[in-house]
Amino acid sequence: MVDRNERSATPEHRWPVAVAIVVALALYTFLPSDLFAVQRYIVVAIGLVLLVPLIVINPHRYTRETRVSRIAELVLALVIVVANQLTLVLLIVQLAHKSNSGSPLLLASLQVWVTNVIAFALVFWCIDRGGPVARTTIPRAKMRSADFRFPQDENAGNVIEVARGSSEKSDWVPTFVDYLYFSLSNSMAFSATDTMPLTTRAKALMALESFAGFIMLALVIAHAVAQIG
Repeated sequence: MVDRNERSATPEHRWPVAVAIVVALALYTFLPSDLFAVQRYIVVAIGLVLLVPLIVINPHRYTRETRVSRIAELVLALVIVVANQLTLVLLIVQLAHKSNSGSPLLLASLQVWVTNVIAFALVFWCIDRGGPVARTTIPRAKMRSADFRFPQDENAGNVIEVARGSSEKSDWVPTFVDYLYFSLSNSMAFSATDTMPLTTRAKALMALESFAGFIMLALVIAHAVAQIG
């Protein structure tokens, strides 16, 4: 195991991530029956199978990591993202061709959008600085380069009460809630807000999330206008 003597950061709680995954899988399960009727149950089954060993390895806080758990973590996040993007494509097709379908597709749009926010938050959370275990156990000098820059990463030179919570002075590291917040803001603003992407893969993922959110919003508005008309 990695020596924590050089770190004072508290390992992250397991349950915010577990709850978010369950919510995403539940939203995916209860989509209208004509949206991936069989495939969605396969995706949900895969998600639950991958989630169980992750909870077993770290039932309370992220203190342990194996090669298998790391792979399972990444695969779980990517499965939810890819499945939701495929569902989004099908939803776009239905919104474009079923102008009189009413509220079911609009509700499905909200479900897909919320799942998208959670799914990308999971990917951001998995890849940044080597993942949740590495962020609190590996000495900062040996940690992988950051994919995202948070406000706390540059607050050390501010007034005392602000600087006190900075990465440099308090060993602050982002948790899932931080990634969920900026995934939500990225999906609503279609651009980076307080958290900036630093790597090519981070920019590509944020661009994909923004583009998906923009397309969905545009089609939902167009669909609503058609209904009024």
